[in-house]
Amino acid sequence: QVRLVESGGGLVQPGGALRLSCVVSGSFFSIDKMGWYRQLPGGPRELVAILLNGYRAEYAYSVKGRFIITSDNAKNAAYLEMNNLRPEDTDVYYCKAHYTSDYGAYAHAWGQGTLVTVSS
Repeated sequence: QVRLVESGGGLVQPGGALRLSCVVSGSFFSIDKMGWYRQLPGGPRELVAILLNGYRAEYAYSVKGRFIITSDNAKNAAYLEMNNLRPEDTDVYYCKAHYTSDYGAYAHAWGQGTLVTVSS
């Protein structure tokens, strides 16, 4: 079973920075892409950033130029560096991994979420 664990959330003042981490564990053949999403309770889950094939990044317009997504293939990990944070970035952030299973099937898994609060 594939499991994702996020960390790094917390309370930060406007203009501050945080770095989220996501580590993938379990049995799989390969990780194909990883992304970060965010969602407020009762609201839609929206894409924040996604890393394709380990090097091509795409970002939501609202975070472009402020957030950076990276990965460490050796550690099966993805990171989201968030700079110049704004109150509207307050959300629960979720990591998602698309992977190929040991049997060749395409699948995805979500982390449990980590809360980011931007407030003075």
